[in-house]
Amino acid sequence: MLISRAPVRISFFGGGTDYPEYFLQHGGAVLATAIDKFSYVTASPFLSHLFDYSIRVSYRKVELVKNPSEMEHVVFRECLKFCGLEKDIELHNMADLPAFTGLGSSSAFTVSLLQALHSFKGEFIRPLDLAYEAIYVERHLVKDKVGCQDQLMAAMGGFNLVEFRKEDDIVVSRVTMAPERMAEFEEHIFIVFTGIKRRAANVVEKQLKRVGDNRETLKLMRAMVDKGWDILTSNQCLSAFGELLDQAWQAKRSLDVGISNGDIDRIYQQGREAGAWGGKLLGAGAGGFMLFFAPPSVHPRLAETFKDHQVLSVKINAPGSQIIFS
Repeated sequence: MLISRAPVRISFFGGGTDYPEYFLQHGGAVLATAIDKFSYVTASPFLSHLFDYSIRVSYRKVELVKNPSEMEHVVFRECLKFCGLEKDIELHNMADLPAFTGLGSSSAFTVSLLQALHSFKGEFIRPLDLAYEAIYVERHLVKDKVGCQDQLMAAMGGFNLVEFRKEDDIVVSRVTMAPERMAEFEEHIFIVFTGIKRRAANVVEKQLKRVGDNRETLKLMRAMVDKGWDILTSNQCLSAFGELLDQAWQAKRSLDVGISNGDIDRIYQQGREAGAWGGKLLGAGAGGFMLFFAPPSVHPRLAETFKDHQVLSVKINAPGSQIIFS
């Protein structure tokens, strides 16, 4: 048996510019970090000649099939076919967090699965190539309406400024901060679950239809990536980062009416009134986790404000996809 894992991510700035529908014309970028919450895949040899099926996969369901084409789970099916595995394998998926919550868990699963399949075949794959493969699988085989940042962050890990030129031409620059600065930054993060789950593709589809109308706003959101980088790497006061997050959230809300709603707006306003400098909804919108950025002294007040919500504690700068047991 081998076990792979890939992290989910927090995206601070630039989300929405990582879709080829935008960046192929205007260029895109995000400032994001992998966090210490993972999607896991186990892969084991399966002695199919002793059974009446050839492949076993488990997730919420268990599927016993004779070949990948019979499989209901589209990502398992397409990844197995992509890697040329047709029988004699057993796969299981587990995750630290539920799907459809705005942290890129679907792509983390795809990356972790591809990592496991390559390792099962005895193949080494570079992290960046792993990201490119996951983008290809999700966008062209599964045909999901997804961007390109989640796969990159899951494969590469770390805290990065990521520039998108083409689907297979992405430049990754690590955010260079002293360990003390990184720790200080991490202490300012406060994440609340809105209680709303949704499929990102359903939210994104409307946004992609308005890329032309939103071009200037997306350019502004892309520029915020560089501003965020400058704040972090020049040792400016972190309050500037929080205030920039507030600007980013207001810009993101304007992209489409479906991105926010009354419940989400209320949660954001409560966080601001409790002392947060700024924040944003993570992911495509319409639900998932709300990120607040606030001085540590304010966190007890935030915890009291959101005592009826699930609060997620995270560590940033997590490692990318890797085999953790073989």
